Amino acid sequence: MYPARVDDKGRLKLPVGFQQYFSGLPEKKLFVTSLDRRIGQIYPIANWRENKRFFTESRGNPGESTRIAFNAQDLGADSEMDAQGRIPLPPEMRRELGIENQSVRLYAYKGHVRILSETVYAEQKRQSTASAESDLETLDGAGLL
Repeated sequence: MYPARVDDKGRLKLPVGFQQYFSGLPEKKLFVTSLDRRIGQIYPIANWRENKRFFTESRGNPGESTRIAFNAQDLGADSEMDAQGRIPLPPEMRRELGIENQSVRLYAYKGHVRILSETVYAEQKRQSTASAESDLETLDGAGLL
């Protein structure tokens, strides 16, 4: 979990490890969005193309795929990291998530970086703390090392 900040121009300054990851990718284009209108995501464009394919080919509830794809396109935009390791975030997403000129928390998850507002971070921390003991018992039983 890394602290970061969205500056007054709507750019997110990435920690060095994330900068190295994104700059080492064959394609420099990124897709920045929110699927649930609460948590932001930064996807390498190749990973985002896989998600678009998933939405199109999903065998589950087509309504779910349609609604999540709508959220992604409504709040999302292509982006690229600049030479200082900053990524411009779409204005609609910044407003929706309440992260304009605010501190945020970042973490890597399943091939993308998640962006949490301080409010969402505190909420998830409370939930994770409250259920940690029982969650760990379940995962230990399932083979967590």
